[in-house]
Amino acid sequence: MPTSMFGYTKKVLENVSFDPKLFCKEVEKALKVLLPYDAEQLVKWLYKFTQSKPELQACLAYVER
Repeated sequence: MPTSMFGYTKKVLENVSFDPKLFCKEVEKALKVLLPYDAEQLVKWLYKFTQSKPELQACLAYVER
């Protein structure tokens, strides 16, 4: 079963969440590649995912542009 680009992106972000710098890079890259609907879904997911991880909240700056 093929994985959706959104699902793949979430998996990558979860796997690199140990490094805030790398996480921010991947967020920026994902927002350039994803379709508008998927990008909206990613933004919603990011707010939930980073809620309990203050070290990753700096990456929300890419979302608020």
